[in-house]
Amino acid sequence: MEKRVIEGSKAFSWKTFFLQWEWMLVLIFILVNIINANLSPYYLSGDSLRDATMTFLDKAFIVLPMVFIIILGDIDISVGSIVALSSVIMADLYTKGVPMEIAVVICLATGTLCGYINGLLITRFKELSAVIVTLATMIIYRGIAYVILEDQAAGKFPEWFSYLGWGYAGSIPFIFIVFVICAIIFGLLLHKTTFGRRVYAMGSNLTASQFSGIQVDKIKIIVFTLAGLMAAVTALFLTSRMGSTRPNVATGYELDVIAMVVLGGVSTAGGKGKMIGAILAIFLIGFLRYGLGLINVPAQVLLIIIGLLLIFAVMVPNLKGKLGKLRKTS
Repeated sequence: MEKRVIEGSKAFSWKTFFLQWEWMLVLIFILVNIINANLSPYYLSGDSLRDATMTFLDKAFIVLPMVFIIILGDIDISVGSIVALSSVIMADLYTKGVPMEIAVVICLATGTLCGYINGLLITRFKELSAVIVTLATMIIYRGIAYVILEDQAAGKFPEWFSYLGWGYAGSIPFIFIVFVICAIIFGLLLHKTTFGRRVYAMGSNLTASQFSGIQVDKIKIIVFTLAGLMAAVTALFLTSRMGSTRPNVATGYELDVIAMVVLGGVSTAGGKGKMIGAILAIFLIGFLRYGLGLINVPAQVLLIIIGLLLIFAVMVPNLKGKLGKLRKTS
Protein backbone atom coordinates (compact mmCIF):
# COMPACT_ATOMS: atom_id res chain seq x y z
CA MET A 1 0.00 0.00 0.00
CA GLU A 2 1.38 3.38 -1.02
CA LYS A 3 2.21 5.72 1.83
CA ARG A 4 0.71 9.18 1.90
CA VAL A 5 2.91 12.06 3.03
CA ILE A 6 1.42 15.31 4.27
CA GLU A 7 3.80 18.25 4.04
CA GLY A 8 3.60 20.82 6.82
CA SER A 9 5.11 23.58 4.68
CA LYS A 10 5.58 24.38 1.04
CA ALA A 11 8.89 23.72 -0.67
CA PHE A 12 11.03 26.83 -1.11
CA SER A 13 10.79 28.39 -4.56
CA TRP A 14 13.20 31.06 -5.79
CA LYS A 15 10.60 32.15 -8.34
CA THR A 16 7.97 32.72 -5.65
CA PHE A 17 10.54 34.45 -3.45
CA PHE A 18 11.55 37.02 -6.07
CA LEU A 19 7.96 37.62 -7.20
CA GLN A 20 7.04 39.04 -3.81
CA TRP A 21 5.81 42.63 -3.73
CA GLU A 22 8.73 43.64 -1.51
CA TRP A 23 11.16 43.01 -4.37
CA MET A 24 9.03 45.22 -6.60
CA LEU A 25 9.37 47.95 -3.96
CA VAL A 26 13.15 47.50 -3.99
CA LEU A 27 13.18 47.94 -7.77
CA ILE A 28 10.95 51.03 -7.56
CA PHE A 29 13.18 52.44 -4.80
CA ILE A 30 16.30 51.97 -6.99
CA LEU A 31 14.49 53.55 -9.95
CA VAL A 32 13.42 56.54 -7.83
CA ASN A 33 17.00 57.09 -6.70
CA ILE A 34 18.32 56.87 -10.27
CA ILE A 35 15.73 59.40 -11.50
CA ASN A 36 16.37 61.76 -8.58
CA ALA A 37 20.14 61.57 -9.09
CA ASN A 38 19.70 62.54 -12.75
CA LEU A 39 17.29 65.36 -11.95
CA SER A 40 19.46 67.02 -9.29
CA PRO A 41 23.26 66.98 -8.85
CA TYR A 42 22.78 67.55 -5.11
CA TYR A 43 20.69 64.43 -4.49
CA LEU A 44 23.48 61.90 -3.97
CA SER A 45 25.20 63.94 -1.28
CA GLY A 46 25.71 61.56 1.65
CA ASP A 47 25.12 64.24 4.27
CA SER A 48 21.94 65.42 2.54
CA LEU A 49 20.50 61.92 2.25
CA ARG A 50 21.33 61.26 5.88
CA ASP A 51 19.73 64.50 7.04
CA ALA A 52 16.70 63.94 4.81
CA THR A 53 15.65 60.99 6.98
CA MET A 54 14.97 63.42 9.82
CA THR A 55 12.21 65.07 7.80
CA PHE A 56 10.06 61.94 7.33
CA LEU A 57 11.02 59.42 10.01
CA ASP A 58 8.87 61.04 12.70
CA LYS A 59 5.64 59.78 11.12
CA ALA A 60 7.31 56.44 10.34
CA PHE A 61 6.88 55.40 13.97
CA ILE A 62 3.10 55.30 13.46
CA VAL A 63 3.51 53.08 10.39
CA LEU A 64 4.75 50.20 12.56
CA PRO A 65 1.55 49.65 14.60
CA MET A 66 -0.61 50.68 11.62
CA VAL A 67 0.65 47.55 9.85
CA PHE A 68 -0.91 45.49 12.67
CA ILE A 69 -4.17 47.46 12.51
CA ILE A 70 -4.61 47.04 8.75
CA ILE A 71 -3.66 43.35 8.88
CA LEU A 72 -6.50 43.05 11.40
CA GLY A 73 -8.77 44.50 8.72
CA ASP A 74 -9.29 47.72 10.70
CA ILE A 75 -8.03 51.28 10.31
CA ASP A 76 -7.13 54.18 12.59
CA ILE A 77 -7.56 57.70 11.21
CA SER A 78 -7.14 59.41 14.59
CA VAL A 79 -3.35 59.03 14.84
CA GLY A 80 -2.61 62.54 13.54
CA SER A 81 -4.91 64.03 16.15
CA ILE A 82 -3.28 61.91 18.87
CA VAL A 83 0.08 63.36 17.81
CA ALA A 84 -1.33 66.88 18.09
CA LEU A 85 -3.00 66.32 21.48
CA SER A 86 0.06 64.61 22.98
CA SER A 87 2.32 67.39 21.74
CA VAL A 88 0.03 70.18 22.93
CA ILE A 89 -0.41 68.71 26.42
CA MET A 90 3.35 68.27 26.78
CA ALA A 91 4.08 71.85 25.67
CA ASP A 92 1.30 73.34 27.78
CA LEU A 93 2.48 71.54 30.91
CA TYR A 94 6.07 72.67 30.34
CA THR A 95 5.08 76.31 29.89
CA LYS A 96 3.16 76.06 33.19
CA GLY A 97 6.28 74.97 35.07
CA VAL A 98 6.20 71.17 34.88
CA PRO A 99 9.73 69.73 34.39
CA MET A 100 10.33 68.68 30.77
CA GLU A 101 11.15 65.09 31.75
CA ILE A 102 7.74 64.70 33.43
CA ALA A 103 6.01 66.45 30.51
CA VAL A 104 7.59 63.90 28.14
CA VAL A 105 6.28 61.00 30.23
CA ILE A 106 2.80 62.57 30.28
CA CYS A 107 3.01 63.00 26.49
CA LEU A 108 3.62 59.26 26.10
CA ALA A 109 0.87 58.47 28.60
CA THR A 110 -1.58 60.72 26.73
CA GLY A 111 -1.00 58.98 23.41
CA THR A 112 -1.24 55.55 25.02
CA LEU A 113 -4.52 56.48 26.74
CA CYS A 114 -5.99 57.81 23.47
CA GLY A 115 -5.08 54.58 21.68
CA TYR A 116 -6.56 52.53 24.53
CA ILE A 117 -9.82 54.50 24.30
CA ASN A 118 -9.94 53.79 20.54
CA GLY A 119 -9.48 50.06 21.11
CA LEU A 120 -12.02 50.01 23.95
CA LEU A 121 -14.69 51.79 21.88
CA ILE A 122 -14.11 49.55 18.85
CA THR A 123 -14.43 46.35 20.91
CA ARG A 124 -17.39 47.56 23.00
CA PHE A 125 -19.43 48.92 20.08
CA LYS A 126 -18.98 46.19 17.50
CA GLU A 127 -21.82 47.54 15.37
CA LEU A 128 -19.59 50.52 14.55
CA SER A 129 -16.65 50.12 12.18
CA ALA A 130 -13.16 51.21 13.22
CA VAL A 131 -13.22 54.02 10.65
CA ILE A 132 -16.35 55.55 12.25
CA VAL A 133 -14.99 55.26 15.80
CA THR A 134 -11.59 56.73 14.94
CA LEU A 135 -13.20 59.45 12.82
CA ALA A 136 -15.09 60.53 15.93
CA THR A 137 -12.03 60.38 18.17
CA MET A 138 -9.97 62.17 15.52
CA ILE A 139 -12.34 65.14 15.82
CA ILE A 140 -12.48 64.91 19.62
CA TYR A 141 -8.70 64.69 20.19
CA ARG A 142 -7.99 67.55 17.79
CA GLY A 143 -10.78 69.56 19.40
CA ILE A 144 -9.29 69.09 22.87
CA ALA A 145 -5.92 70.30 21.54
CA TYR A 146 -7.61 73.47 20.25
CA VAL A 147 -9.38 73.98 23.59
CA ILE A 148 -6.01 73.85 25.39
CA LEU A 149 -3.98 76.15 23.12
CA GLU A 150 -6.70 77.71 20.94
CA ASP A 151 -4.78 79.03 17.92
CA GLN A 152 -1.59 79.79 19.83
CA ALA A 153 1.84 78.18 19.69
CA ALA A 154 3.82 76.85 22.65
CA GLY A 155 7.53 76.14 22.75
CA LYS A 156 10.86 77.38 24.11
CA PHE A 157 11.85 73.89 25.18
CA PRO A 158 15.17 73.11 26.91
CA GLU A 159 18.21 72.59 24.68
CA TRP A 160 18.49 68.87 25.39
CA PHE A 161 15.00 68.28 23.96
CA SER A 162 16.08 69.42 20.48
CA TYR A 163 18.52 66.48 20.41
CA LEU A 164 15.61 64.10 19.78
CA GLY A 165 14.82 65.63 16.41
CA TRP A 166 18.20 67.01 15.34
CA GLY A 167 20.82 65.07 17.32
CA TYR A 168 23.39 62.56 16.11
CA ALA A 169 24.91 59.47 17.66
CA GLY A 170 28.30 59.67 15.97
CA SER A 171 27.39 60.38 12.36
CA ILE A 172 23.98 58.69 12.48
CA PRO A 173 20.80 60.66 13.25
CA PHE A 174 19.42 59.74 16.67
CA ILE A 175 15.89 59.44 15.27
CA PHE A 176 17.11 56.84 12.76
CA ILE A 177 18.63 54.69 15.51
CA VAL A 178 15.43 54.81 17.57
CA PHE A 179 13.34 53.95 14.50
CA VAL A 180 15.52 50.94 13.63
CA ILE A 181 15.16 49.61 17.19
CA CYS A 182 11.38 50.08 17.11
CA ALA A 183 11.12 48.51 13.63
CA ILE A 184 13.03 45.42 14.79
CA ILE A 185 10.80 45.07 17.86
CA PHE A 186 7.56 45.44 15.88
CA GLY A 187 8.85 43.19 13.09
CA LEU A 188 9.72 40.41 15.51
CA LEU A 189 6.39 40.86 17.30
CA LEU A 190 4.48 40.48 14.04
CA HIS A 191 6.43 37.67 12.39
CA LYS A 192 8.01 35.67 15.21
CA THR A 193 5.49 35.55 18.05
CA THR A 194 2.17 33.93 18.83
CA PHE A 195 0.67 37.41 19.14
CA GLY A 196 1.61 38.19 15.54
CA ARG A 197 0.21 34.89 14.26
CA ARG A 198 -3.07 35.65 16.01
CA VAL A 199 -3.18 39.09 14.38
CA TYR A 200 -2.89 37.42 10.96
CA ALA A 201 -5.54 34.84 11.91
CA MET A 202 -7.96 37.56 13.03
CA GLY A 203 -7.40 39.49 9.80
CA SER A 204 -8.09 36.38 7.73
CA ASN A 205 -11.21 35.29 9.61
CA LEU A 206 -12.30 37.08 12.76
CA THR A 207 -15.21 34.75 13.54
CA ALA A 208 -13.12 31.59 13.19
CA SER A 209 -10.41 33.15 15.37
CA GLN A 210 -12.96 33.93 18.07
CA PHE A 211 -14.33 30.39 18.07
CA SER A 212 -10.80 28.96 18.20
CA GLY A 213 -10.22 30.65 21.55
CA ILE A 214 -8.28 33.76 20.50
CA GLN A 215 -9.05 36.76 22.71
CA VAL A 216 -9.85 39.01 19.78
CA ASP A 217 -11.01 42.00 21.84
CA LYS A 218 -7.88 41.96 23.99
CA ILE A 219 -5.61 41.82 20.94
CA LYS A 220 -7.44 44.70 19.25
CA ILE A 221 -7.15 46.86 22.36
CA ILE A 222 -3.41 46.11 22.60
CA VAL A 223 -2.82 46.96 18.93
CA PHE A 224 -4.73 50.26 19.07
CA THR A 225 -2.99 51.14 22.34
CA LEU A 226 0.37 50.57 20.65
CA ALA A 227 -0.75 52.88 17.85
CA GLY A 228 -1.49 55.58 20.41
CA LEU A 229 1.89 55.07 22.09
CA MET A 230 3.78 55.36 18.82
CA ALA A 231 1.77 58.45 17.86
CA ALA A 232 3.03 59.99 21.11
CA VAL A 233 6.60 59.00 20.16
CA THR A 234 6.02 60.78 16.85
CA ALA A 235 4.80 63.81 18.84
CA LEU A 236 8.09 63.90 20.74
CA PHE A 237 10.28 63.84 17.64
CA LEU A 238 8.05 66.19 15.62
CA THR A 239 7.84 68.75 18.44
CA SER A 240 11.58 68.53 19.02
CA ARG A 241 12.27 69.10 15.32
CA MET A 242 9.91 72.09 15.06
CA GLY A 243 10.92 73.66 18.39
CA SER A 244 7.28 74.49 19.17
CA THR A 245 3.80 73.11 18.68
CA ARG A 246 0.30 74.14 17.68
CA PRO A 247 -3.06 72.30 17.69
CA ASN A 248 -2.90 71.86 13.89
CA VAL A 249 0.39 69.92 13.80
CA ALA A 250 0.44 66.48 12.13
CA THR A 251 -2.60 67.32 10.00
CA GLY A 252 -2.84 64.68 7.27
CA TYR A 253 -0.39 62.32 8.96
CA GLU A 254 -3.01 59.57 9.06
CA LEU A 255 -3.32 59.60 5.26
CA ASP A 256 0.46 59.51 4.78
CA VAL A 257 0.81 56.62 7.22
CA ILE A 258 -1.97 54.57 5.63
CA ALA A 259 -0.51 55.26 2.17
CA MET A 260 2.87 53.92 3.29
CA VAL A 261 1.31 50.77 4.75
CA VAL A 262 -0.81 50.05 1.67
CA LEU A 263 2.09 50.76 -0.69
CA GLY A 264 4.11 48.33 1.43
CA GLY A 265 1.82 45.53 0.31
CA VAL A 266 -0.40 45.21 3.38
CA SER A 267 -3.89 44.20 2.27
CA THR A 268 -6.72 46.48 3.39
CA ALA A 269 -8.93 43.37 3.44
CA GLY A 270 -6.80 42.05 6.30
CA GLY A 271 -4.70 38.95 6.89
CA LYS A 272 -1.84 39.77 4.50
CA GLY A 273 1.27 41.90 4.57
CA LYS A 274 4.81 42.14 5.89
CA MET A 275 6.55 44.70 8.05
CA ILE A 276 9.53 44.96 5.69
CA GLY A 277 7.24 46.09 2.87
CA ALA A 278 5.88 48.98 4.93
CA ILE A 279 9.41 49.99 5.98
CA LEU A 280 10.56 50.00 2.35
CA ALA A 281 7.55 52.16 1.45
CA ILE A 282 8.51 54.68 4.17
CA PHE A 283 11.92 55.28 2.60
CA LEU A 284 10.58 55.10 -0.96
CA ILE A 285 8.03 57.87 -0.37
CA GLY A 286 10.43 59.81 1.86
CA PHE A 287 13.27 59.95 -0.67
CA LEU A 288 10.84 60.48 -3.55
CA ARG A 289 9.56 63.63 -1.83
CA TYR A 290 13.06 64.75 -0.91
CA GLY A 291 14.45 64.30 -4.43
CA LEU A 292 11.57 65.98 -6.22
CA GLY A 293 11.59 68.73 -3.60
CA LEU A 294 15.16 69.58 -4.63
CA ILE A 295 13.91 70.57 -8.08
CA ASN A 296 10.86 72.38 -6.65
CA VAL A 297 8.24 69.98 -7.94
CA PRO A 298 4.83 71.18 -6.63
CA ALA A 299 3.31 69.24 -3.74
CA GLN A 300 0.24 68.49 -5.87
CA VAL A 301 2.39 66.61 -8.39
CA LEU A 302 3.92 64.59 -5.55
CA LEU A 303 0.43 63.61 -4.41
CA ILE A 304 -0.44 62.45 -7.93
CA ILE A 305 2.71 60.31 -8.13
CA ILE A 306 2.07 58.72 -4.73
CA GLY A 307 -1.55 58.10 -5.72
CA LEU A 308 -0.46 56.33 -8.90
CA LEU A 309 1.96 54.19 -6.88
CA LEU A 310 -0.89 53.21 -4.56
CA ILE A 311 -3.11 52.22 -7.49
CA PHE A 312 -0.22 50.16 -8.86
CA ALA A 313 0.27 48.52 -5.46
CA VAL A 314 -3.40 47.51 -5.34
CA MET A 315 -3.56 46.35 -8.97
CA VAL A 316 -0.50 44.07 -9.01
CA PRO A 317 -1.80 41.41 -6.55
CA ASN A 318 -5.13 41.31 -8.42
CA LEU A 319 -3.37 40.89 -11.77
CA LYS A 320 -1.24 38.07 -10.33
CA GLY A 321 -4.39 36.34 -9.11
CA LYS A 322 -6.12 36.64 -12.48
CA LEU A 323 -3.04 35.39 -14.35
CA GLY A 324 -2.87 32.40 -11.99
CA LYS A 325 -6.52 31.52 -12.69
CA LEU A 326 -5.97 31.81 -16.46
CA ARG A 327 -3.01 29.42 -16.29
CA LYS A 328 -5.05 26.87 -14.36
CA THR A 329 -7.96 26.99 -16.82
CA SER A 330 -5.72 26.84 -19.91
